[in-house]
Amino acid sequence: MDLFLKDKSIIVTAASKGLGRAIATEFAREGAHVLLASRSEETLRETVASIKQETNNEHVDYAICDMKDPKAIKGMVEKATKWNGTVDVLINNAGGPPAGKFLDMSDDDWYHAFELNLLSFIRTTREVIPFMKKRKQGHIVNVASSSIKQSLDNLVLSNTMRPGIVGLAKSLSQELGEDNILINTVGPGTIETDRISELNQRKAGDSGIPVDEIKANAEQQVPMNRYGQPDEFARAVVFLASGANTYITGQSLIVDGGLVKAL
Repeated sequence: MDLFLKDKSIIVTAASKGLGRAIATEFAREGAHVLLASRSEETLRETVASIKQETNNEHVDYAICDMKDPKAIKGMVEKATKWNGTVDVLINNAGGPPAGKFLDMSDDDWYHAFELNLLSFIRTTREVIPFMKKRKQGHIVNVASSSIKQSLDNLVLSNTMRPGIVGLAKSLSQELGEDNILINTVGPGTIETDRISELNQRKAGDSGIPVDEIKANAEQQVPMNRYGQPDEFARAVVFLASGANTYITGQSLIVDGGLVKAL
């Protein structure tokens, strides 16, 4: 299937590692012009070099961007538009908020989660929409969490902020449909990333159960009896963000091997 992504202008945020890196790599495989964004220039530089080597695509670059800084977000979009003239695809992604229960969280924790996991998506989307409206086309995919369908234990911040992303996408799908701008949300289940390792380490510390046993128990809960891999998640995101998707908008998809039982 031709995904119609060759030479398209792509922004992927939080892209120096994990799911963001996997998504950026898949876009590069399709011949797109991919701008990776993250806070660490050293990590970004290494990731860009690795993706170029892996995909034989030289049209991969980076922008240093703290997703809590509106000026940095503006600068990231300006770099993409100066490079490629426009933004065809935006992948909104950000690191997950800290684990913990409601009474563990201070006002600062709530403000941080709001800025990083909801407001950053709003700001970045606001910056790219004028370019998409001008061309009467565009794709936006928000990377969230399986908590958009089913709450997760000990992750009250995620359970609160992620559904807001779904509401944003649904509202924008109504507002932007006439401009042929499609916006969707994709939530990862237990995908084998540093984030999952971090959560498993926390569970092991809290429970006294060895981390290998924590992982094995988690895998047994998945109907496919394994964690997903970042590239499996990335391919779903890339399809929804591609020219092959012409009519799916305002939707929420979970990539979790069948783990979430909610309808």
